[in-house]
Amino acid sequence: MSDFKKNLEEFKKTISTLSQKEKLINLIAQKLVKFCKNRSSKILVCGNGGSATDADHFVTELVVRFKKNRKALPALSLSSNPGLITACANDYSFKFIFKRQLEALANKNDCIIFISTSGNSENIIEAAKYAKKKKIYSIALSGKKGGKLSNLCNQSFIVESDSVARIQEVHIFLLHYFCEVIDNNF
Repeated sequence: MSDFKKNLEEFKKTISTLSQKEKLINLIAQKLVKFCKNRSSKILVCGNGGSATDADHFVTELVVRFKKNRKALPALSLSSNPGLITACANDYSFKFIFKRQLEALANKNDCIIFISTSGNSENIIEAAKYAKKKKIYSIALSGKKGGKLSNLCNQSFIVESDSVARIQEVHIFLLHYFCEVIDNNF
């Protein structure tokens, strides 16, 4: 079997598990709609590496537009300020780069989305602990077995795969689906 066919089969297998989780996916989508409609709420998103760019991408779709022209929605990526991230990593620790931002920006009306393929990224875990302690609604998008993150969030979606590439592909599919549901409610 060629590498392409092998990857395609792995992708098909991973994506086929989503239909079994449609209820959870739609529950998360409707929660996001609720936060987007609440004028005192914002959506905060963070991740490392490829998941950081997924956070940036999702926030861009919310603030600018996805498919429809609609009002800009309040959303921030905690992964996109290199000066802040490197200062925090240098002055405190890399594990606090997201927690520190939550201390400054998050409130009980907000929603935080944590994106981590393993569910065990130390900086994500620290931020999720903070969100839980402060009773800030949180959603985990992870993979593998969900890691520590899955037990710290109000809602957790675990992609049933050990492949980082397949997990990230499903995450971006879900984030685009969430954007479409949000668009359809404005």
